[in-house]
Amino acid sequence: MTAVDEQLWSAIGDPTRRQMLDLLVESGSGTASTLGEALPVSRQAVAKHLVVLENVDLVASTVVGRERIYQPNPAQLERAAAQLAEVGAAWDRRLSRIAALAEELEERRLRGEG
Repeated sequence: MTAVDEQLWSAIGDPTRRQMLDLLVESGSGTASTLGEALPVSRQAVAKHLVVLENVDLVASTVVGRERIYQPNPAQLERAAAQLAEVGAAWDRRLSRIAALAEELEERRLRGEG
């Protein structure tokens, strides 16, 4: 299993940042102001969240005039999705082993062995 990028998942773990990513993916780009209009947080909070997202390469920014335009980074989003799939598959394997153990214990109990 590939190592999980803890900083990436810490950034994605925040619900406001996930909403911001959703908005950016949906629209293709946005500014702190446009994102702030769509979210129940201050523009300053939006700016701080964008710094976190940019630090883990989930978004990239370009300065246009006096504004900074943010765009989602598809490659990093794909990397996050791949890591999530790996973690999900690992948990599926663990749960399957637990289910098999539970079934074995129940069979033993029914046979009077345990």
